[in-house]
Order: sequence, then structure tokens, then C-alpha cells
Amino acid sequence: MQHLKIAIASDHAGFQYKEKIREFLAGLGHHVEDFGTDSEAAVDYPLFIRPAAEAVARGEFDRGIVLGGSGNGEAIVANRVKGIRCALCWNVDSARLGRQHNNANLLSLGQRMMSLDTALQIVRVWLETPFEGGRHARRIELIDAPPPPR
Repeated sequence: MQHLKIAIASDHAGFQYKEKIREFLAGLGHHVEDFGTDSEAAVDYPLFIRPAAEAVARGEFDRGIVLGGSGNGEAIVANRVKGIRCALCWNVDSARLGRQHNNANLLSLGQRMMSLDTALQIVRVWLETPFEGGRHARRIELIDAPPPPR
């Protein structure tokens, strides 16, 4: 697996897993930049998630990982950024399909929804799985295409 530049961010509810995932990624040789937060003190997650997603969208990072309690809000914020395809994943199959079919460039995880071991397995599969292209590439193009006239 090639070494990637990865942006990572969380709110207070995803902080513990963010720290563990950051260590895991660094151990695999990836360059990781932490966009915060830096504690379990309550914060407003868009303030941390949006900058990470925007940095991936600008091409400063190959991929990004965002975390929260459920991961839902983080995925919503990230997917508001043009060019981001953030997959909310809960098991290795959802992570694999998020890459194979959707070319997800961001991964959202919910710390309160899974064990740390499951989260690390999801991250590994998401990093290692290539985009299949083919019919999926056409669908990816349609995501950002202007809507057809009515």
C-alpha cells in the first residue's frame, strides 16, 4: 500500500478513537494531519470537520477520516463540501463498498457505534480497497453534475 497524506478530525465524542486511529495510520507510514479537536471537551463538530474536508477537496490530502459519536453529523458536514464523497461506515463491508463503488475520499466513523478493533479494521479495509471504476465512474460523475432540465 502506498503512503498517503490523510487529514483526520473529530468532535469530543470521537476524540478517543481519533487519537488511536492517528497512531495506527502513522504506524503504517502514512502522513497524518490532525485538524482537531484536542480533547473530550464539548465542541461544535463542523468547526473541525469542514476544514479537514475542504483540505481533501483542495487536493492537499489524499483522503480524510472524520469521527463523532455516531458519525452522522460529521458525514453530513463533509458531504456539503464539493468534491467530497464521505462514506459513513459501520463495518468492513460498508467500507469496502464505499471505496469500490463510491470512490469515497472521506470516511466517517461513530465512536459510540463500534469497538475500537472494528474501527481499525474499517480504516484498514477503506485504505486498502481500490475504486473499481467502470459503471461506478459514470455514477460518480453524476454526483457533481448539474441536474438535468425538467
